[in-house]
Amino acid sequence: MKKVFAANETLIEMILGILLFGGVIWLVGIWFVPEKRLFTVGLWLGIVIACLAGWHMARTLDKGMELGAAATKYIISQNMLRYLLIVVAYGVICVTQIGNPIAAFIGIMGLKAGAYLQPLAHRVITKEKRR
Repeated sequence: MKKVFAANETLIEMILGILLFGGVIWLVGIWFVPEKRLFTVGLWLGIVIACLAGWHMARTLDKGMELGAAATKYIISQNMLRYLLIVVAYGVICVTQIGNPIAAFIGIMGLKAGAYLQPLAHRVITKEKRR
């Protein structure tokens, strides 16, 4: 596990993108929702789920690269497990009403936004390293 965070700069950049997405959505959305607490809790639970899913994805790909012929089966099984856990976590949010389910879904979609924002995060971070 330590290897994933130490060696995988792409994961860190993607998580930064997820957090940036979450911050922007929260700053914009908080003005338009009547239940601010439920919106905030739902959104940030979704963001946490997205970050954990990104971490699991990176870990799965790293291990899959070491497996050789068995890599495809391993990666597919881990992808299915990840999606199942996301659905279960989202279901718990919906059933318990601990947070706004729509905001949680938007937060989970932060995984996609983080993937798109990763190149931007990479450029910003590498400029900082060159100075």
